[in-house]
Amino acid sequence: MATLKLGKDNFEEVIRSNEIVLVDFWAAWCGPCRYFAPIFEASSEEHPDMVFAKVDTEAERELAAAFGIMSIPTLMVFREQIALYAQPGALPAPALEDLITQVKALDMDDVRRKVAAQAEDGHGAREEAGAR
Repeated sequence: MATLKLGKDNFEEVIRSNEIVLVDFWAAWCGPCRYFAPIFEASSEEHPDMVFAKVDTEAERELAAAFGIMSIPTLMVFREQIALYAQPGALPAPALEDLITQVKALDMDDVRRKVAAQAEDGHGAREEAGAR
C-alpha cells in the first residue's frame, strides 16, 4: 500500500476512520527524512492492515505547528484515535518493525483506562499508556 498524503483537510478523518495510523512528518530538504522514506514505504507494503501517511511540514506548516513538530522526521503513531508515540528521528527498519509490533500488541482497554486516569490527574498519558 502506498503512503497517503495528509494535510489539515483530511488529517482528522484519516485518524478517525482507521484503527492504526503511522504519520511521518517530513520535508524534501531533510536528509534524515530522505533516509527514512524508503523504510517507511517498505513497511507500508508489509502492513496493508495499517495506514502509513506523510505530512509535508513545508506545505502543512499549520498542521506541523498544531502537533508541536520541532524536528523532522517525526513519527507519530495513532491507534483507535489515541496518540501512542511521537518521537523525532529516522528509525532503522528493525526499530520501526518493533514499534509496530508493540502498537499491535497493546491492550487498548488498558490504554484508555490509563489515558482517562492521566487526564483526571492533569498529566500526559503517552509515557504511561503505550508504546515507547
